[in-house]
Amino acid sequence: MVSSMCTSTKCWRLRAILCGLFLLLSPTWLAGQSASSSQWRSMIGLIDTEITELWQADGLKPSSPAADGEWCRRVHLDLIGRIPTIDELNRFLNDKSDSKKQSLVERLIFSDEYTEEFARHWTTIWSNLLIGRTGGTDNNSLISREGMHKYLRDSFARGKTHDRFVTELITAEGTTQPGSPNFNGATNFLIDKVNQDSAAQATAATSQLFLGLQVQCTQCHNHPFNDWKQQKYWELNAFFRQVRAFRGRTDADSPILADQDYSGESGRIDEADAFYELRNGLLKVAYPVFVDGTEIPKSGYVNVVNRRKELANLIVSSPYFGKAIVNRIWAHFFGYGLVNPIDDLGPHNLPSHPELLDGLAESFVQSGYDLRHLMAAIALSQPYSLSSECNASNQLDDPQLGQPPRFSHFYLRQMTAEQLYESLLVLTGGADRELSYEEQEARRNRWLRQFTTTFGNDEGRESTTFNGTIPQILMMFNGEMTRNATQANAGILVSAAAMNGSDGVKSLFLAGLSRPPTREEIRIAQTLLQARNGNRLEALQDLWWVILNSNEFIFVH
Repeated sequence: MVSSMCTSTKCWRLRAILCGLFLLLSPTWLAGQSASSSQWRSMIGLIDTEITELWQADGLKPSSPAADGEWCRRVHLDLIGRIPTIDELNRFLNDKSDSKKQSLVERLIFSDEYTEEFARHWTTIWSNLLIGRTGGTDNNSLISREGMHKYLRDSFARGKTHDRFVTELITAEGTTQPGSPNFNGATNFLIDKVNQDSAAQATAATSQLFLGLQVQCTQCHNHPFNDWKQQKYWELNAFFRQVRAFRGRTDADSPILADQDYSGESGRIDEADAFYELRNGLLKVAYPVFVDGTEIPKSGYVNVVNRRKELANLIVSSPYFGKAIVNRIWAHFFGYGLVNPIDDLGPHNLPSHPELLDGLAESFVQSGYDLRHLMAAIALSQPYSLSSECNASNQLDDPQLGQPPRFSHFYLRQMTAEQLYESLLVLTGGADRELSYEEQEARRNRWLRQFTTTFGNDEGRESTTFNGTIPQILMMFNGEMTRNATQANAGILVSAAAMNGSDGVKSLFLAGLSRPPTREEIRIAQTLLQARNGNRLEALQDLWWVILNSNEFIFVH
């Protein structure tokens, strides 16, 4: 693991032990240009202005722009979840127009050419958020992963707006499994969260994901650091008292999520109440009241007041709604939010750039809650275009040192397990694409399961061990994906071996790292060729294995 991202460029260099030698491969940094777009000019201008003003106030000089290949690799990973192919990289590098960054971002987000990959990538991200990497894999679970994925793929492929997306998730009724009567894939978000512990998981997940508010600890006591009280938690929880999850009558039947009248714990359906216990043992009553104090009618009759629909309307009209998704998307692109942790907004946890967060949230709402426009603006902003290499001025701009992020350089971060899998798939020729979507998902899930563990707590939290641990290292050294990518008949190696001079070495560096090799790296490649007694293919296999096992390959930079 990298303890400090900017103290040395050594964290970037390509390291491995090969044939008894330590290979040190250092990257080349080239200047690039940021781009702006008239379509998103106001958002981009807001980002650049607010970020620049804080640089000046703090006496920070931003890093140089990232090399074109580095930026191209970065934006492919963030927008569609994989590194670019050589053809995609060369298309971008050979484009000499001033608007080539904008053109690439528009293709990745809006064009039919990438609709499937864009939707697949964001389906993965939101599936992990909504049901977790293991949701639906337990025999006792009511979740259909297939149903959740279908709903999410359709939503992102069609450009569904975020307000509609969240409303559908909160209010969903129907069955969970594709092909079943009344199928509604959105039901998979809540179906495992509403029957247990008085819908505690539904309350916590809805608040964290869509409002950026952590309320879970106030289930039992007042929050020690902010103004969240136990009463407020149970008032929010009361919105979920009309929803129930039901198993099918037989194993072949799909589970059902449905609203039903709620008579209240005291049996008065016209004022359907919920009780909770204080720490001193006293009971108190709660009715549905939103976090801003807005009350709705107390009736438990669904045809009088549908509490989930009222909650959805209150959430999407809340000022926290825009801020929460802006902060989450910002963190996706930069590794850190404007507020950290990203789902803990509130007066107790001030943003690093408050005017920027407020302004982007307002612009996002004005855009019609269009996530794609927000993504495009961030990807085309100046801070996103910066190199990850620090200068003398900004070496201490490192959130790992406990400092608030200033985004004066790009913060290194490791690929997610899903990004690495998809990137390795690109380098093996994408043979999985010949399989059906279900077969692709099954194969990928088998690969991912070795890195995920589930915490046994009330929130069903998960943790990934994909962080430089021994299982990950062994998988990269000897795993099936690496073996497939480095076998002698791999297309990329056969092609490289057929090239003249150092062109084959260059092609491998472009394929894996989106940059050409340095002179020192070419010299090392020649040394490998001599060590292999002139067997060019075997020498390139060795070099390719080193590239795939380097820090530079597995990091987003």
